[in-house]
Amino acid sequence: MVDLGVELAGLRLDNPVIPSSGTFGYGEDYAGLYDLNILGSIALKGTTAEPRRGNPLPRIAECEGGMLNSIGLQNPGVDAVADELLPALKAHFNKKVIANACGFSTEEYVYVAKRFDACDNVGLIELNVSCPNVSGRSVGGDPNALFKLVSEVRKHVSKPLLIKLSPLAADLSEIAAAAIEGGADGFTLINSPTGMRIDPVRRSPVLANGRGGMSGKMVFPLALRAVYDVYSRFRVPVIGVGGISSAEDVVEMMLAGAAAVEVGAANLVDPFACKKIIESLGPTLERFGFSSAREVVGLAAQTSKT
Repeated sequence: MVDLGVELAGLRLDNPVIPSSGTFGYGEDYAGLYDLNILGSIALKGTTAEPRRGNPLPRIAECEGGMLNSIGLQNPGVDAVADELLPALKAHFNKKVIANACGFSTEEYVYVAKRFDACDNVGLIELNVSCPNVSGRSVGGDPNALFKLVSEVRKHVSKPLLIKLSPLAADLSEIAAAAIEGGADGFTLINSPTGMRIDPVRRSPVLANGRGGMSGKMVFPLALRAVYDVYSRFRVPVIGVGGISSAEDVVEMMLAGAAAVEVGAANLVDPFACKKIIESLGPTLERFGFSSAREVVGLAAQTSKT
């Protein structure tokens, strides 16, 4: 029998499959569909210090190979999440979760991260420095600013810290190096690249916000390349996310260097997507000649001559 267990920045997971931030809420919407404890973990919805209503409607646009979303970090605020939603989640999920911390200033990032660091069912913190759906310059594209932010957050949290980066950085390796120097334990790759659709009848963008984050199968090669590049150079824990919808995708992402994966848009198409992937992952690994998930991680990066 194939062993699906993996280790992610010191956090042991029964399997590498995690619903991605922004597509699974805080777990409550899926709790009535299946036993959430089959999941490796849950990446919580991106959370800010204060409640946010998000961007105006329409916020979703379909496109070939995926979708665009412009939700804009709609969330109830970290105090409500830490004091109400996370304790309530324990009734449905008895494992550690991944908290996605967002902010618009260093002080806000620190506050949100500190609140999550104190929650006993948070296993690690995903610092979201590259959300495509909010205004303002992303700190995730500036190595100096990112180093300062990660360094400051690191002073206030004891749990593992993963940095969620965009693939659109001019030099992803430079950005990753700055984050590691600041105290990051690893990365989530990738956050959604930006795109848009235009309605030819209205002659204006489909999304009220104009641009949105691209997700679905169309971004899988981009995410795979980012995981491969960062893992090849730094050999740090990486969560691979972007266009994963099958067990074969999971294996490919892990070969590139991902210790675990997050499943995003597939959950919105089929709410049982993660369950189906987990159930088929063992037979898929066995078909490719593996006896455990751990042995897959980074094999392509380790053997590549490029």
